[in-house]
Amino acid sequence: MPRMSDAILDSGDAFPAMTFDKVGGGQLKLPDDLAGEWGVVLLYRGHW
Repeated sequence: MPRMSDAILDSGDAFPAMTFDKVGGGQLKLPDDLAGEWGVVLLYRGHW
């Protein structure tokens, strides 16, 4: 459950800039790599 101090995206908000390492090499830079396209990003946390 989010705390009041956590930033929550709402409709129309810009996606924050993030960079992820790809499993096969290289990086994925969001939102730049999806500019002008629709996309789905699934984040999986493998260990708590």
